[in-house]
Amino acid sequence: MFFGLPARRSITPIRPRHRAVIMDFKKALLRCKPGVSVRTHLFLAGLIWSVVGFFLLTNGMIFILQGEKIWLAAVGFVLGTVKTFYVLDRVARKNITRIKEFEEKVCIGSVYSWKTWLLVAAMIGLGRFLRTTVLPAEIIGLLYTAVGWALMLASRLMWQEWHRNP
Repeated sequence: MFFGLPARRSITPIRPRHRAVIMDFKKALLRCKPGVSVRTHLFLAGLIWSVVGFFLLTNGMIFILQGEKIWLAAVGFVLGTVKTFYVLDRVARKNITRIKEFEEKVCIGSVYSWKTWLLVAAMIGLGRFLRTTVLPAEIIGLLYTAVGWALMLASRLMWQEWHRNP
């Protein structure tokens, strides 16, 4: 005993019988893994960008129309188009290439890399934060419209690849 604590017990190695149980458990987990095909990953990637883009575009237009400055919608579409061609098309192509390198039955969550999932979480947090700021609704609407339109426009590359991939 050391300062009233019992002596440490040595760590015993895993017995062969227990090793078999652990391997069976891993096999069972792999059978339950939601693995999907490359085509499904392409579909899901395009669907997520389209749905999120539509949601942002719709909310952005609502904010803009509340302020009665419809010309901001045109600015949002122009900014979104520029963002698509200079940023998001490159990201979409990179993601398509990554997905096409998958073997069959890769986990459905792999539709985006873990870095991209972190970026998604950060963007959701930023969007929620923007709604709490003192920025005018029209400016928030402009940002939402630009990002929403950019996502919807860039998703076309994923849909085209999904259509080409049998």
